[in-house]
Amino acid sequence: SAASDVYKRQAIGALVAEAHHAQSGADFLNKMNVALKEANETSYWLSLLKDTHYMNEIVYQSISSDCNELVALLVCIVKSMKDSLKK
Repeated sequence: SAASDVYKRQAIGALVAEAHHAQSGADFLNKMNVALKEANETSYWLSLLKDTHYMNEIVYQSISSDCNELVALLVCIVKSMKDSLKK
């Protein structure tokens, strides 16, 4: 539903905001990993909404593009942080 999509977006943002005040690098990485999982789940739900015709293609393309950018950004952050913690 639209309400759950809004919740997911808020959850992702809240996790990223919380990560800025993480107690350690590992805590930061954990919060960003959870945000990435939420973003991936959001991508799935968007596809499902489109496939079941609850969302038209134009709206889907716009929102999906934003979601994919967010996923890519979070992947980069997670990979970078993992590399940093290995040092």
